[in-house]
Amino acid sequence: MKYRALGKTGLEVSEVVFGGGAVGGLLIRQEEDVKRRAVERALAAGINWIDTAPMYGQGESEKAIGWLLKEIEEERRPHVATKAMIDVEAGDLSGQVERILSESLERLQMSSVDLLQIHNRVVAQAGEGNALGVAEMLGDVRKGLERVRAGGMVRHVGFTANGDKEALHEVIGAGFYESVQAYYNMINPSAGRDLPAQWSGHDFGNLIGQCKEKGVGVLVIRVLAAGVLATDVRHGREGEIIPGADVESNERQAARLLAAIGEGQGTRAQMAVRYGLSNAGVSGVVVGMAELEHLEQALGAVDMGPLSEDMLARLHAIVDSNFAE
Repeated sequence: MKYRALGKTGLEVSEVVFGGGAVGGLLIRQEEDVKRRAVERALAAGINWIDTAPMYGQGESEKAIGWLLKEIEEERRPHVATKAMIDVEAGDLSGQVERILSESLERLQMSSVDLLQIHNRVVAQAGEGNALGVAEMLGDVRKGLERVRAGGMVRHVGFTANGDKEALHEVIGAGFYESVQAYYNMINPSAGRDLPAQWSGHDFGNLIGQCKEKGVGVLVIRVLAAGVLATDVRHGREGEIIPGADVESNERQAARLLAAIGEGQGTRAQMAVRYGLSNAGVSGVVVGMAELEHLEQALGAVDMGPLSEDMLARLHAIVDSNFAE
């Protein structure tokens, strides 16, 4: 296993992060023995980070991590990151941060976690669905995060970089948040690259580049595009792969990209993980898994290393053309 710095936190993150989310769902849907074997295998391979959230399986992911890690010697336990989805209409945003984290810690059977990430979309001004505005992210939400960090409930704080480009960049630029979760994959690499004017997809404005300049850690999510890059079999949990996209168009785009890569670069999933690791601004790639074999594939991707510069240029030419035929 190889490790990268998580921004300025002083923590080293394994290049592959064990994803406890709902799309892969291993920690939610599998039998207890499979969950146990998966975590043991991950730790034996050097994975030192596990990602979860209260909304994953309505708390089942956090509960599974709680009892699984209780079975493991303390010195072998991985870093744990969880999330907080703030109810914007409920008010008391600062207090919500502490209440949500307290409930997570109870499910996790822990007194603290290494990272808490705000999981709402971020826009210029609150009022759009359950999105948080820049003022809230740098105001009441920040106060809540400062309080739980000062109280020892969490070591570091971050947020999911989903929303309006300008708002995301403003929050990152403020210098408070220590990490972001970035939507980044071969189909939509805009979080890690400046794309040309003809690009018609959602544009994250190379926020990974901004994070690198600011010393902000980056944990990549949706590197498999909710499975579209990994397999032609749909599981019905793809949801919103990237804002404004749809599964059918992403399937067509994935086919073009994978054909350009060709044979000899590993499985489809491994190509996707290797792509995420090709960006030097990425601290770790969160990989969701449904079964043990998916973990083995992710570990194999680390062994193979990032894609070559020639391969990246080939892929980026397709993306930069807006997938023109």
